[in-house]
This record gives sequence, structure tokens and C-alpha cells, in this order.
Amino acid sequence: MIVSHGRCTFQGSIVALPTPFRDGRIDLPALHALVDFHIERSTDGLVVCGTTGEAPTLVDWERRAIVEATVGRARGRVSVIAGVGTNDTRSTIVHAKAALELGVDGLLVVTPYYNRPTQRGLDAHFSAVAEAVAAPIVLYNVPSRTGCDLQPETVAAIAARFTHVVAVKEALPSVERAKALLAETPCGLLAGDDASIADFVSLGAVGAVNVIGNVAPEKVAELVRCSMPGRDSRRAAELVEWLAPIIRDLYIETNPAPVKAALAHLLPMVRDDVRLPLVTMTAANQKKLTDTLRSAGILE
Repeated sequence: MIVSHGRCTFQGSIVALPTPFRDGRIDLPALHALVDFHIERSTDGLVVCGTTGEAPTLVDWERRAIVEATVGRARGRVSVIAGVGTNDTRSTIVHAKAALELGVDGLLVVTPYYNRPTQRGLDAHFSAVAEAVAAPIVLYNVPSRTGCDLQPETVAAIAARFTHVVAVKEALPSVERAKALLAETPCGLLAGDDASIADFVSLGAVGAVNVIGNVAPEKVAELVRCSMPGRDSRRAAELVEWLAPIIRDLYIETNPAPVKAALAHLLPMVRDDVRLPLVTMTAANQKKLTDTLRSAGILE
């Protein structure tokens, strides 16, 4: 059982789904299979059209189709959060409204990439989105991808004005950043770096938006629960050790190419297709990944 956080209902292991492609097109039957896979294996929530979902390569109708298919398949059994962030505030608002019309439970809004806005610009961007929609919003900070870093004081200022800004997904693997966000903001904290899940949750994070849960959903859900203060720290340490080589190799090339390669072995309907400018993994790296998955017992 997850301990409730007053503002944030998105808790536990929230898995960032890749977008399945087949011959260049989105593959909705494969997406349905992914949703079923997670519902059967203890995942608490799903994110679509995020970083792992290759959102920048999706056109508007594809985003809508993916969100509609995921919400329809989930049927309220797990939370569905749609990634709607872009590097243009107006486009972000359009995506947010479209996703809400399709019934998502919340919105994941990444810091604008490429533009590299100041903290004032980030405040203005997120405030404009929050003024345009009333649904739960998760701020998403991933400096390695976007080139800008959403500071805790900016998160605090935004969340103080908008109570429906319910959480921040922090992908910076920093315990000090986690402590600052927990101390300074009223939001729930969601770990956004797979290797930092146990550390963040042990400090008070309510869960994790993760990639590793795509291939080890039950273990990641267990890790979140065991890592909570006062829970089973010994078991959490065991899980961290078991997951570490898998996490390492899921990032041996740019996400989501490795996780798609792994899923292609686990679920026959899912292919390892990615969209340019991403490419499929090299044969050598694919072998390293599959060897690691076999050693862990994930693949036979």
C-alpha cells in the first residue's frame, strides 16, 4: 500500500511506455498488449507520449490516437498520464486540452527544450499551461534532454499559485535536489532517474516515472513500496542490486531503442522499431542487453 500524499494521487511505479511502431506507423494492437502487460503485473500508472514514447516524432493525430487507445484499454484500472510538453507554450496547451478531452487522468509537462528559457520563462510557461487547464499537472525536469534545469524555488512558486500542479518528475540523479524539492515545495516528488528510485523514495518521494518497469514491472513496483520510510530497506537493497545491470544496459544507447529491443523479446507483438533520428541498437549492444536480461532471468 502506498502512503497518500495530499496533493498527488499519482504514486507507486508509473511506467513510461514506448510508442510501438510497425513499418513506420503507430501500432495500436501492440500498444494494447503493453497496457494489458502492465495491468497484469502491478504497475500503478502509465505515461504515454513522453520521452520514452518518442513524442517529438509524433504528429498531432498520432498523439490523439495513442492517448485514446491507452485510456480506452486501461478503462480506469491504472492512471494514464499524457505527455503534452513541447518547446512552444501554445502547442503545449493545445496538446493538453486534446488529451483531457480523451479522458486522461493527468498531464506530464516537460521543460521546453532547445529554447533554454530562464527560470522566469519556465515560470511563465508552466503558469500559462496551468491557467489553461484545471487537470492534475506533473512538471517534468530532465536537463540532460532539454538543456534547462527547473529549480526547486521555481517549482515552489508555480505550485503555490496552482494547486493542480500536483507533482514534479525530477530526472536529475541528485539526492540534494530531491531533498530540496521535498523541503521547499508542496508537490509530490516522482523519481525520474531509474537508478535513483530507491534513494528518492526513501527520502519521501511518492513514486517513480520509470523506464525499467517496462521489462521488470513487478520488481519495480515492489522496489517503490519497499523503499518507503519504515518499510523493508533490506529487500529494497536487494532489488537495487538486481536491477542495476539491467538499468545500465537499458541506457547503453539512447532511450527508447534499448527498451524496445528488450520488449521485442518479451512481447511478440512489439517490434524494436524507432523513428529517425533514432536508430535501432547495434548488434553488439543488443547482445549485451539480451545477455544481461537472461542473466537476470527475464529472458529464457
